[in-house]
Amino acid sequence: MNIFRIQNSYKRRLILTMTGVMLGLFMAALDQTIVSTAMPRIVAELGGIEHFTWVTTSYLVASTTAAPIVGGLTDIYGRKKFYIVGLSTFLSGSILAGQSQTMEQLIVIRALQGVGGGVLMTLAFITVGDLFSASERGKYQGIVASVFGLSSVVGPTLGGFITENLSWHWIFYINIPLSIPVIIMLTKYLPDVGVKIHNPQLDWLGIVTLTLSVISLMIAISWGGSSHGWGSPLIMGILVISVIMAIIFVLTELRVKNPIMPMEIYGNSIVSISLIASFFIGFGMFGGITFLPLFFQGVLGVSPSASGSFLTPMMLSMVIGAAVGGQCLSRIGGHYRIQGLIAIGIMTTGVFLASRMTSDTSQHNVIFNIIVFGFGLGNTFPVFTIAVQNATPPSFLGVSTSSIQFYRSIGGALGLALLGSHLANRFHSKLGSDLSTNLRNNVTTEQIKILSNNTEAIMNHDPISWIIGNLQISRGTASEIIASMKTSLASGITDVFLIITFVCIAAFIVTIFLKETQTSKIRV
Repeated sequence: MNIFRIQNSYKRRLILTMTGVMLGLFMAALDQTIVSTAMPRIVAELGGIEHFTWVTTSYLVASTTAAPIVGGLTDIYGRKKFYIVGLSTFLSGSILAGQSQTMEQLIVIRALQGVGGGVLMTLAFITVGDLFSASERGKYQGIVASVFGLSSVVGPTLGGFITENLSWHWIFYINIPLSIPVIIMLTKYLPDVGVKIHNPQLDWLGIVTLTLSVISLMIAISWGGSSHGWGSPLIMGILVISVIMAIIFVLTELRVKNPIMPMEIYGNSIVSISLIASFFIGFGMFGGITFLPLFFQGVLGVSPSASGSFLTPMMLSMVIGAAVGGQCLSRIGGHYRIQGLIAIGIMTTGVFLASRMTSDTSQHNVIFNIIVFGFGLGNTFPVFTIAVQNATPPSFLGVSTSSIQFYRSIGGALGLALLGSHLANRFHSKLGSDLSTNLRNNVTTEQIKILSNNTEAIMNHDPISWIIGNLQISRGTASEIIASMKTSLASGITDVFLIITFVCIAAFIVTIFLKETQTSKIRV
């Protein structure tokens, strides 16, 4: 009887711990997307439209920077205290964000909130590695990845609903009633796992140089090709700072006693290959998710709300793919390479089909393509996380797991910047070269320049009126221009998808070299 009581008590504690972990992950991931639909109201009240993109960017930069640092520190000091501090930071940031009086205040506070969110997202995946055996990790990592994907489905819709029925302040305040029970659950039930060292010397130089390197890189990626040219002195200077800080960081980690990111993990082929593959997958993931709504709205002409509805099947297929991938890993026996190749193959097929779309493609075909893409993408999430965790000893579990998330985020940020610049250039050149003879006779070079710099014109609720009002041309000519703009935009977006296809192929090739078994353990 006592044995059964002990087993039931352990199961109850495990369930409550994982509930708290997944709820914390959901909140942190939700805050990456929930702000987007509230931004028009926020700008209307606070002003500062020239800085509004940084409300999202500051959160992403902070959470990305926090990931590898937290992963390394929790290997040294233990997980629990960082979890509680991360939750408290996230909660404080949520309260302060809701009380912001200016756009500048909101951006700074969102960075603070992003640090807390980065801790929650990082430790959610690490905790699975701590609590479960190698044979069980797959199904639970799949569930955790599904929660992460679900937040992407819910975020924009929930943000719009809250903003419409309450106020934009409540997209942040909603975290208050959710955070408090999570803090209580994790304080009471989360075991304090992690390799704790007696009187460790904190790797301050490593933390500072890694932070400066990542922040510089993320700022350069965010600004490059948009507000500043890639070859501008400012962007080049920021990139040089990032590289210098990265070099100092590596040299520091090779010499200090307790590095936050031991360079030894890169000597493990399973870890290094998984990180490279995750970088390529992040490149494709963020690119696909970002440019698909542009295709729906700009090429197919659907409304923003309908565009969100069309994306839901892809997000749901991603959630299902993550859950199925995790279950297969646990039930079939951890065939990382085979399952990784199948997952990336499905993802590549979906994005290649997307690269064949035109302005005449039906909505049903587009939805089919993105469902294939989403299912393959979701399937990749647990594969590389589990491969790394099962090939890594407990002393390096935190830093190796957090590195997967870190490399995926860096790949995504770089992908968005490069693909966005390519799309703008492609649209500009296509629109200038593909105009019919009739349009060339009725539209001036200056008018073409205005159109090529305003892709949002065809996403206006009344694009014909926008073009007539801004270019002072006839309705018939405006209709022809819209058709040409849609064709040029479709060409640019599908060109982006073709680039993503090649990036996915690169991930596939890298994964071929992933070992199936734990033959490359790091010595401790």
